[in-house]
Amino acid sequence: MEHLPVEVIGNILSHLGAARDVVMASATCRKWREAFRRHLVSLTFSSNDWPVFRDLLTSRLEILITQTIFQTSGLQGLTILMDDVDDFSASTVIAWLMYTRDSLKRLNYNVRTSPNLNILDVCGRHKLEKLVLGHNTITGVEPYYQRFPCLTSLSLSYVSISALDLNLLLTACPKIEHLTLINPEIAMSDGQVTVELSSLTLKCLYVEAVSLDKLILEADSLEDLHLKDCALVLFELTGKGTLKHFRIDDVSVIHLDIGEILENLEVVDVSNFTIIWPKFYHMISRSSNLRVLRLWDVVFDDEDEIVELETIAICFPYLSRLSLSYDWRDGVTHYGLEGSYHLDNVVVLEVGWTVINDLFSQWVEELLQRCPSLKKLIIHGTVSDAKTHEECQKLANFTSSMVRLMRQYMNVLLESGVGNRTFGGQ
Repeated sequence: MEHLPVEVIGNILSHLGAARDVVMASATCRKWREAFRRHLVSLTFSSNDWPVFRDLLTSRLEILITQTIFQTSGLQGLTILMDDVDDFSASTVIAWLMYTRDSLKRLNYNVRTSPNLNILDVCGRHKLEKLVLGHNTITGVEPYYQRFPCLTSLSLSYVSISALDLNLLLTACPKIEHLTLINPEIAMSDGQVTVELSSLTLKCLYVEAVSLDKLILEADSLEDLHLKDCALVLFELTGKGTLKHFRIDDVSVIHLDIGEILENLEVVDVSNFTIIWPKFYHMISRSSNLRVLRLWDVVFDDEDEIVELETIAICFPYLSRLSLSYDWRDGVTHYGLEGSYHLDNVVVLEVGWTVINDLFSQWVEELLQRCPSLKKLIIHGTVSDAKTHEECQKLANFTSSMVRLMRQYMNVLLESGVGNRTFGGQ
């Protein structure tokens, strides 16, 4: 180890992450202390890494962090995550950021200060490329003064910000490609919560735990859109048809519009969602390059709605992965197997049940016959902990039928998983 270049030692220390571990390792010898001072590029202070942080007086904790940061030079990555810790002095945090901002490229910042600190004022107009903010308040964004010329990734979690300031913040990031919004507190205006965002460079948008009347996005370069656990009256995307991946999970939305031009769409992943199939299918039907289609725990707006897999086979000829959760209730399944079609390019098939019955294995068998190129079959299921004799018999019949079926497909890898669920009753 004594023959390692000091730059390599600095890189090793940077990969340790937690500041406590870095400081202890750097005490090994003079050479490691030099690497800490001159070649450390990443440092993390987190109350989760060392529980003692929560027991220290805030003033003492501030001193420890200050002493550690001020021994370094040229930090490129700084993480400060302080949960369940009293408010820090804003002047102290400003000193940390002022000391590091000329070299800083990545900042993960979740610190409550008194008074509130506008981090945009401190870190704007510098080299920052990635900014992760949590539990902060952003007000009065001035995109020409608080500009982030190098920022490509922005994440806001539990941040209080107005709809106008959020759009202005995007304007202040002319190179932004990735935007994450998790449970933001959006100020109301005129009794409605409407957010309008515009970006020419945005490629990926992840939105979680957002409740809005309207979310309107204008993004000419967007490739990846993921909505999760959201309640929206209207979601509208306008752009130049660059979208490749569309994921929607546990979302309530009345009007959904992701654009007319979807030729580049490759992945559609829909789960825990109430769907009007004809309308949704019309939206994606021109996506002839679709590779992945996942419809999981989907509730159909019309109980008699049928998704004809023959139509899917014709419209999506390059489909390589298909995932369907089978729901047989009142004698109706929503995935029809009529016709003589084949899903010629499907190599991965994922299926699952919500209520097990003897027809599920028959449905899987028929579906397998339509996938001549299949290499992998994944089966998910739910079985109650308190099983009746009838349920046990159905499970035994299903297991036997799957064994017989897979003997016919020795070249197909089978993966299965059964989750337990306890049903209460009187």
